[in-house]
Amino acid sequence: MKSTFEQKTTLPVSAVEVWRRVTTPEGINDELFPWLRMTIPTALRGKTIDQVPRGQCLGRSWLLALGVLPVDFDDITLAEVGPDYRFKETSRMLGIRRWVHERTIRDISGGSEVHDRLTFELRRPGVWIPGWRHATMGMLKFLFRHRHARLIRWATIGDS
Repeated sequence: MKSTFEQKTTLPVSAVEVWRRVTTPEGINDELFPWLRMTIPTALRGKTIDQVPRGQCLGRSWLLALGVLPVDFDDITLAEVGPDYRFKETSRMLGIRRWVHERTIRDISGGSEVHDRLTFELRRPGVWIPGWRHATMGMLKFLFRHRHARLIRWATIGDS
């Protein structure tokens, strides 16, 4: 069973500035701080999003709780980039059979809007455990609200 949610945030900086930030390992890890840190697969090191091949697994990124404790992995596949400031990542994780994260950034009056759409399907045995999907949804919503709060912090006070 698929689950989906969306998160939108307006920022007082241009879409191009946000794009430059959110498509770097430093920007991604700043969004996740302090709860998680992602390692960078070898195939992605030193490359921009425009230099990464589409539609093939780019390697395994480990998700580290509090920056040190491995709690999950993400076999990253960049499915699409563009048009404009948009990417779609389709991956698999330890507890999630299919993960689709689509982020679109667009200019609006006075700044930009970041729109994340996340769709996921749990793996077994999680699909059989009562309440597991609901708990996973709650945790992911918390994480994406946190990510957007970190983006607001970066855009308004320049803190990284």
